[in-house]
Amino acid sequence: MGRTEPSPRRAVLGLLLLSGCGFRPLHGPRAPGATAPGLETVRVGLIVERNGQLLRRQLEERLGSGTGAPARYDLRVGLAYGVELQGFARDGTPSRVRVTATANWFLYDTAAPPRLVANGVERSFDAYNVPENQFFAAEAAREATERRLVEQLADDMVRRLAVRFEAERTQAG
Repeated sequence: MGRTEPSPRRAVLGLLLLSGCGFRPLHGPRAPGATAPGLETVRVGLIVERNGQLLRRQLEERLGSGTGAPARYDLRVGLAYGVELQGFARDGTPSRVRVTATANWFLYDTAAPPRLVANGVERSFDAYNVPENQFFAAEAAREATERRLVEQLADDMVRRLAVRFEAERTQAG
C-alpha cells in the first residue's frame, strides 16, 4: 500500500493548529520590515573599509535598527578576508579564486560600563573564475562574490542573534 500525500486542507489545518500554540518559524518569509522581537534594539557599530560598510548596512536592514526603538545593545564586528588561488592557466596566471570572509562579533549591553552578553564568529566562502584577458568581467565577478559573502554573514549573525533573543524571551516568559 502506497503512502498518500496530505491534502492542502490538512496542511492548512496543521499550520493553523501550530500558530495557535505559539509556534513561529525562525526562517521563512516575514512581513516587510518585520524582525524577531528584540532585534530592533541592537545598534551596529562602524565597521572599517568598504565591505565593512556594506556589512553594516545589511545588518541594519535585517535587524530593523531604523525603527526608532531605544538601543539596548551594541553590536561590534570585525571583518577579515582571505584569498586562495585555486586554479591556474597554462601560463601560470590565476583562473579561479576562493574568498573566505570571517566576521568576529561581540554584543554588548548599553549599561555603564558595557557588559559583553554574547559573541561569535561567522565564516562564509565563495569563489569566482578569472576570465582570460577580461579585467572588467573579473572585477565584476569579484564584487559579486564579496556582496554574496557580506549578505551571508549578515544572515548568519542575525539568525544567531534571533535565536539568542528568542531563548531569552522564552526563559523570561
